[in-house]
Amino acid sequence: MTEKDVVICRCEEVTYKELIETASKYNCSARELKLRTRASMGYCGGRTCRSLVDKIAAEIESGQRNQISLKYQPPVRPVHFGDLGRVEE
Repeated sequence: MTEKDVVICRCEEVTYKELIETASKYNCSARELKLRTRASMGYCGGRTCRSLVDKIAAEIESGQRNQISLKYQPPVRPVHFGDLGRVEE
């Protein structure tokens, strides 16, 4: 496994290689990169990968535009961990 095969967005299974290739090909902002690859659009809402998506887009873009960081999106309604693992009898 190489560095480029590392999965950055676990929810949508987006790899580092995918992000780099997409950002390079389309000269994406962070928002565009998110929309093109679905990185940070999974269950966690970008809690684990948002900063890396921002960083990759900023490196590729290298100051050509004003970089807008991705918005943090909390779940629509909170879910307790106990509810997720509860077994109905």
